[in-house]
Amino acid sequence: MTFPLKLASRLDPIKPSITLAVTAKAAKLKADGIDVVSFGAGEPDFDTPDHIKDAARESLSKGVGKYTDVAGILPLRKAIAAELSKVHNTELAPDQILVSTGAKHSLFNLFMALLDPGDEVLIPAPYWVSYPDMVMLAGGRPVILETKAEDDFAVTAQQVAAACSPRTRAIVLNNPSNPTGAVYTKTQIEALAKVVVDKDLLVISDDIYRQLVYGDATYCSIAAVSPELAKRTVLVDGVSKTYAMTGWRIGYTAGPLPLIKAMTKIQGQSTSNPTHISQIATVAALTGPQDCVATMRAAFDERRKTMVELLRAIPNVSCREPK
Repeated sequence: MTFPLKLASRLDPIKPSITLAVTAKAAKLKADGIDVVSFGAGEPDFDTPDHIKDAARESLSKGVGKYTDVAGILPLRKAIAAELSKVHNTELAPDQILVSTGAKHSLFNLFMALLDPGDEVLIPAPYWVSYPDMVMLAGGRPVILETKAEDDFAVTAQQVAAACSPRTRAIVLNNPSNPTGAVYTKTQIEALAKVVVDKDLLVISDDIYRQLVYGDATYCSIAAVSPELAKRTVLVDGVSKTYAMTGWRIGYTAGPLPLIKAMTKIQGQSTSNPTHISQIATVAALTGPQDCVATMRAAFDERRKTMVELLRAIPNVSCREPK
C-alpha cells in the first residue's frame, strides 16, 4: 500500500524545466543512435580553456577541496567586484558579491530574499523559461510583458510604466536576451531607466550573455546610466557561457549590501558554498588570458550567420538576425 504523501501546495503552479526536458530527450535520442541536434540547454560545445583547467588541477594537488566562506572565497569575490565595477562603471566591494552554484541559483536566492507573497515582478517575453516559476516559488506573481518583432523584441518604457501596480517590486532585464538574441540600445536602456526610477523599481539585470554580442551591437549596462540606477540594480552573471564552464556551476550576484546579506543567509541554510575547486578555476577565468573568449565568440558568430541564412531560405519562414 502506498503512503498517501501530500506535497506542498506551492508546487502546484510550478512546471518542470522545459529546457532540461528537451536536453534530456535529445540525449536519449543520441544514445539510441539517432542523429539529432539539441535545441535545449544553451551550452557552448567548446572545451573549457586550458588555463582554467590547469588552475583547477593545480589546486587539487595543493589539497583544495574544503568548505569555504558561504559567499565564496575572497580572491574570487575581489576578481568579480573588479570585473563588474569596470563593466558597469560603478564601485563594487567584495562584500557586495555572492558566489552561488550557477546563475540560476543566484536568481533563485534573489527572488527568495526579495519577494513577499503577492509581490509582482515584470518579465518581458519571450523569456528564459525559469523566471516565472522562480518568482512563483518565492510567493510572487510574474507579470508577463509581450514584446514585438518590430521593437526587436525589446520591452518598451511605455509597456513597463503601464504594467506597474502598487505591488510591483522589480523588472527582469535579460540583456542580451535569451531566447530572442535582442540587445538593448543605449537609448532603450536610458528610457527604461527613467521609468525604473519613476516607478521605484529594482532592476534584476541578468547579464549571462553580455560577452556574446555580435556585429555593431554593444552591450549597454542599465547600472551605468547613473549612480541612482546603480543603487537600484542587482547584477546576475557567471562563467558558464563566456568560458564554456556550464558544468563547473559558478554564478554570482552583485547588489546592495542588505540584499546580498539576505541572499547569503538563504544560501547558508541551503547549499552553503559553491564548489571550492570551481571557485579557484573561476579566478583563473576572470584574471587570466581572454583570447579564448574572442575565439569562441567568433565561432558562434559564424554559426549565427549560417543559421540565419539557412532559415531565411525556407519558404514562409522569417528570421530576424540575433544580435
